[in-house]
Amino acid sequence: MFLKAFSCRVLASFPRRKPLCAQYAALGHPKRNYYNAEKPGCPGPGEAAHVRVVDLRSDTVTKPGPEMRQAMAQAEVGDDVKGEDPTVNELQKLAAEMFGMEASLFVPSGTMSNLIAVMVHCRERGDEMIVGDLSHLHLCEQGGSAQLAGVHAATVTTRPDGTFDLEQLESKIQHGYPDSHYPHTRLICVENTHNIQGGRVLPLPFLQEVRALADHYGLSVHMDGARVMNAAVALGVPPSSILQHTHTVSVCLSKGLGSPVGTMLAGPRDFISKAVRCRKALGGGMRQAGVLAAAGKLSLLEMVGRLEEDHHNAKTFALALLNCEPSLFDVDMSAVETNILCFRMKDCALSPQDFCARLGQVGEGEEASLGQGVRVLMHPHYGNSIRAVWHLGISPEDTQLAIKKMQFVAGQHLNNRT
Repeated sequence: MFLKAFSCRVLASFPRRKPLCAQYAALGHPKRNYYNAEKPGCPGPGEAAHVRVVDLRSDTVTKPGPEMRQAMAQAEVGDDVKGEDPTVNELQKLAAEMFGMEASLFVPSGTMSNLIAVMVHCRERGDEMIVGDLSHLHLCEQGGSAQLAGVHAATVTTRPDGTFDLEQLESKIQHGYPDSHYPHTRLICVENTHNIQGGRVLPLPFLQEVRALADHYGLSVHMDGARVMNAAVALGVPPSSILQHTHTVSVCLSKGLGSPVGTMLAGPRDFISKAVRCRKALGGGMRQAGVLAAAGKLSLLEMVGRLEEDHHNAKTFALALLNCEPSLFDVDMSAVETNILCFRMKDCALSPQDFCARLGQVGEGEEASLGQGVRVLMHPHYGNSIRAVWHLGISPEDTQLAIKKMQFVAGQHLNNRT
């Protein structure tokens, strides 16, 4: 009891410090948070009937339309763990052919798909992969490669266009194995399009050089191609023209392609046979999965071409930000290549957090000015920027409403300053 009372008095004598997050907030440092987990606020009483919501938080918020739901309802199914689901088998064959790969595997999520790829390429605990320091696989998948696969990550600096310096990449390759001090470098990971850097498309010459370097040192190249179909549309080439420079790829069906669930992991036949075992170990073996695979087939066959509309809408909004008078926004139009837009505030009196909060509310006088209430959902992003993502749920009309709301909020801010 004496020790307990003594320790309490000693602790009480120390000055109380703010939590670390509060200290950073006071210094103006943004949180290292790339995904805002907050749900959009609910409209107030009587708002629902005349408030339009334009949800630009992510292309993961898409919902299957009537045609996709009908395909899912009518899907022929079987036990996929036994390889007996005909719709899953059709989807896997379709994806492999489209990607120019020998085989593919239907996986519940992109995070699991990337983890499986790392597990297959890096077969021993303590193996090493080289990744970009701002890659989704490195930052936003809970460190699963280390946590679950025992794979060490060496990072290279991600450039603004999503690429990295090849000399730096080469310098990261470990040559000391089997010396007991060093990990065994096995894998290079690239991301296309690059999420955190604003949907940037990796140039084909860069991918060709990465593959040549990997081949020289006997390494594999895996692409986190969650949005590689956006890259293909932006470049005007089939996805196989991009993926010929990689050994394996993970492609999400549940973003701009509109499926409710699913990712395709593709690569050599031997790689996929090993991936099946890893998927089962991670709990990703599904039974009558044809209900979901039917949506995936429709995504690959019907939804790729329409990605161009998302890219156009993102550029339209970016131009409106650039042309806002007086100028409040910093936008690099050369970086707006696909459906993701990242921009910054020029006026330090209006933070990204405040701007996003105002976009998400129906302001005073807004209905009289715009003819209706509009709530535009986007959120602060990496590096004190704001991120907005276009998808199949956002029409050109929605984009124009978002522009009007942006202009209204900007006008209110400027009026309040004067």
